[in-house]
Amino acid sequence: MNDQPELSARFLAEPETADQRLDVVISAKQGVSRSQARAAILRGDVLLNGSPVKPSVRLQPGDEVTVLGNHSALAVARLEPEDIPLKVVYEDEDLVVIEKPAGMVVHPSAGHSSGTLVHALLARYPELRSGDARPGDEERPGIVHRLDKDTSGLMLVARTQHSLGYLQSAMHDRRVLKEYTLLCCGPLDPASARIEAPIGRHPGNRLKMAVVSTGRPSVTEYETLQALPQHTLTLARLHTGRTHQIRVHFASIGRPIAGDSLYGGCAAPGLDRQFLHASRLGLTLPNGRCAEWRSALPEDLAECLLAIGAQVPTAASG
Repeated sequence: MNDQPELSARFLAEPETADQRLDVVISAKQGVSRSQARAAILRGDVLLNGSPVKPSVRLQPGDEVTVLGNHSALAVARLEPEDIPLKVVYEDEDLVVIEKPAGMVVHPSAGHSSGTLVHALLARYPELRSGDARPGDEERPGIVHRLDKDTSGLMLVARTQHSLGYLQSAMHDRRVLKEYTLLCCGPLDPASARIEAPIGRHPGNRLKMAVVSTGRPSVTEYETLQALPQHTLTLARLHTGRTHQIRVHFASIGRPIAGDSLYGGCAAPGLDRQFLHASRLGLTLPNGRCAEWRSALPEDLAECLLAIGAQVPTAASG
């Protein structure tokens, strides 16, 4: 007879748990650590009203919480290295700059327990998981910032705790240059501008972000590269790093990104994802040297531009 405690559970959120984080509630109710609860939620083993969500989602009275499986559902899953090819454009003892391909998730999350950028990084840089030197938490070692699954381009990864703190501070203080090349729907008027609009969770769709008065301050600058009959090839510079920031800001001015089905983007020939590429990064390295990297558009985006009669920018021109 198995005397292992059965941790499968289904319960309704009570009034006293209102506005508490899901990972905090799971930790308290199931008698596990918060990191165990968080890992289970990220793996999709905890559902809120029948759907996987983030650990940070806040409960409302009457929400139905389901924990799948038994004790193993709340065990911390040790990340295992996976031999996935990576395009590394720069590396030193402090950090790595990689080109993330479209379709790759950055770190484990609900529905993505393998095949992520983190799994690939662990195979190439085993020090990312080694003891006190490990940069970041167990699920996101070395991750300084993220790109959406279907956004391609340049990303910074820290190799030590010291460099992680340095890079996070540089991001927070807006000392990292982050530029993106995008194709938006329709003409931009004015051709160059600054979008300052607060971004927060969409009030009616938890998968989306939106410009809302209660959101966090968010700033995006843009300039037109090429005005086309039905689209505009654009360069955008981030001054803040909110979730989906560029996608939300361009949708908010009525010019969503081509191929972005979540935010109402228009179609473009051969495009099956949002036309968004992190094409330039620049910063002062922890060793004091100034560095900058540029990335040419990947093949799918370049072919899309050719199909609509646009010129394909080079990495040097952005």
